[in-house]
Amino acid sequence: MPQPAQARPVFSTEDFALLKQAVAHYAREIQDKPESSKFTNLYHRLGRLG
Repeated sequence: MPQPAQARPVFSTEDFALLKQAVAHYAREIQDKPESSKFTNLYHRLGRLG
């Protein structure tokens, strides 16, 4: 029985930089709303990945 193909990553390293930039922009746009802290945390987590 053949081995299953190895899973390929969904995002490239460059994608994380783009996502981080988009999240930073959005977090600035909603900085006065309660959910802004969730996007700030996401921004920092994306920084650790890419």
